[in-house]
Amino acid sequence: MVQRLELQFRMECHDGCVNALNFNRIGTLLASSSDDLNIVLWNWVQNKPALVYDSGHRSNVFQAKFMPYSGDCHVVSCARDGQVRLAELSLTGRCKETKKLAQHKGAAHKLALELDSPHIFLSCGEDAVTFEIDLRQEKPNKLCITKENERKVGLYSIHSNPVNSYEFCVGGRDHYIRIYDKRKITEVSNGVLKKYCPHHLVDSTTKANITCACYNYNGTEVLGSYNDEDIYLFNNKHSDGAEYIHKYKGHRNNATVKGVNFYGPRSEFIVSGSDCGHVFLWDKETENIVQFMKGDEGGVINVLEPHPFAPILATSGLDHDVKIWSPTAEDATGLSGLKKSVRRNRKEREEERSSEPEMIDGQMLWLVMHHFRRTARRQLRQEGGDVSSSSENIESGEEESGDEADRLQCAPS
Repeated sequence: MVQRLELQFRMECHDGCVNALNFNRIGTLLASSSDDLNIVLWNWVQNKPALVYDSGHRSNVFQAKFMPYSGDCHVVSCARDGQVRLAELSLTGRCKETKKLAQHKGAAHKLALELDSPHIFLSCGEDAVTFEIDLRQEKPNKLCITKENERKVGLYSIHSNPVNSYEFCVGGRDHYIRIYDKRKITEVSNGVLKKYCPHHLVDSTTKANITCACYNYNGTEVLGSYNDEDIYLFNNKHSDGAEYIHKYKGHRNNATVKGVNFYGPRSEFIVSGSDCGHVFLWDKETENIVQFMKGDEGGVINVLEPHPFAPILATSGLDHDVKIWSPTAEDATGLSGLKKSVRRNRKEREEERSSEPEMIDGQMLWLVMHHFRRTARRQLRQEGGDVSSSSENIESGEEESGDEADRLQCAPS
């Protein structure tokens, strides 16, 4: 079924990049959040919004999740403004109110649910703080501050162990995935059980931040995606400092804070987006690429959300739509274009590592080029032209201006 995945349809409602996706517990609704500050609950089977509401955030919404066992009436979110908010929805299909639950001193990228609790969840931010938030209490609990040798480590990712609600992992602006136990966090001890890092990065000068870290289905493995490096799998049963057990390569994770995920009922596959605009799926054990699909026209896939039990995959990125993939292709994939994309991704990574620091801010230049590409495509659509051929021309023109046009350091956009 993985090798027969193909694009089923696009769901369009947002007016900005779609930064997060989350299915409800029974898989009937899909929540998406965007730079347009709206949160959309999709009836994805019918390809239409069930509810659109203002999140209450003042800047890019990075995460929105259904609270477990809440009848899909509680949706929590976090954003670039550092706020963590709760939306209370009615059974009649409207948003009654949103309220602020916590405030990070910096962008808040991810939330971690405890799958057995309708009340408690975690948030992390670039201020290095992890909050434990209980909907029954007025104030959040500052659980810990992630540090390395007294230096605060800004966080991009947090995930709770699905079979042990006391344990969670975080990743951010250094090379380490940290495993915490909430019961062992005290004023004396920060509660870190283990730290995992590929051994070649421990003393490396490579600025390989962790953009996403997550557990597999039963918490025995931890996966980490490194900025402009590869994806590494660690055995959570191993001791502190153990080496990775698998590495997945071929994609490129440089332009955005990019997600990674397991796929399959027993986490048999690894799925990630890439700066080249494709979705990659690897066999977890063999490390082979088994599926390779063209995703966003905007060029970057950030979010990959498996359905809770069906062989469905939802993805989003810099495009303003949400894409639904299902195993409906008649034939298994031929992986057409894979070698070319892998070679290009590797070449661009090597060139960027060897290039001198540029005077022009890479993020700003990348955003300008991205705006140019989208404007050109929009004009072509209005004129009734061929979008795909225009996209190729724009890409080739972009190469003439140098690799810096594709350069966006690990920025929360």
